[in-house]
Amino acid sequence: MTLTALDVDRFEAARPRLAAIAYRMLGSAGEAEDAVQEVFLRWQAADIERIEIPEAWLTKVLTNLCLNQLTSARARRETYVGEWLPEPLLGGDPMLGPADTAEQRESVSYAVLTLMERLSPNERAVYVLREAFDYPHREIAEILDITSASSQQIFHRAKKHIAEGRARTEIDEAAARRIVEEFLAAATGGSVAPLLELLTGDAVAHGDGGGRVPAKATPYAGARAVAKFLWGLFRPAEAKRKFVGGSPEVYAWTANGEPAAVAVLDGRVIGVMCLEVGPDGIAAFRNQVNPDKLERATALWATLDHGEPLVHQAF
Repeated sequence: MTLTALDVDRFEAARPRLAAIAYRMLGSAGEAEDAVQEVFLRWQAADIERIEIPEAWLTKVLTNLCLNQLTSARARRETYVGEWLPEPLLGGDPMLGPADTAEQRESVSYAVLTLMERLSPNERAVYVLREAFDYPHREIAEILDITSASSQQIFHRAKKHIAEGRARTEIDEAAARRIVEEFLAAATGGSVAPLLELLTGDAVAHGDGGGRVPAKATPYAGARAVAKFLWGLFRPAEAKRKFVGGSPEVYAWTANGEPAAVAVLDGRVIGVMCLEVGPDGIAAFRNQVNPDKLERATALWATLDHGEPLVHQAF
């Protein structure tokens, strides 16, 4: 069908919300954009005059597309090279979506997106729609073709899984920068001792190179192992400079609402390390270095006033 200008405007008004939902469900900005575009094609082909509530229709179509994508994604990730981590979104990216409440901010954090990999597709959908977008269980039930009681049960189960995996800590932008500054000062120092002071005893470090960039297939676990890894990561080495084509600059920023160290070389983001901070220190590092998952970050970085780097030559 031919869309009227009003029909197009309705969809475009919904696009940012749809993209934010899809990103939280899929953990990939590119896949989220593809899902939203597919929704538009179905909107274009629909008998719009018979759709009573366009927002509900669009959300249902998008959610079902994401559920199908998640099912196939699980199979693909079984053959993924090394650890799989979500695509990070730098602070300022509109796809991060609503951030008015602590629940909304937490739902898009890198830590929670990673933990959501433990959830079933239905659990993930209910958690995202309820926690991040405050959909009532009655509407979620209609979207997923389940009962309201089932939606509530699924939500509580999903929230329990997420809560078991992390200690919740709220950090503002100024505090996030200070944390990154302290971390980089310690990581570029002469020993691992300053790093050990920042880490929790059970700290872990994850990396996603996607087979494109060297990254350990299993996480480093324990404060000493993590500290040694991080100190070695920032230690000068000609081999590393040759591999990446130079020595990157490192900036303090946020990604998915968490403190992040952003490594940039010749205007290209080559690494985003998200720091998960708990009550007792830095509990986890999640380092995304797969270039396929950093294209959006690079495009946004070029538009940001990011100031001066904290580290001019990372190694």
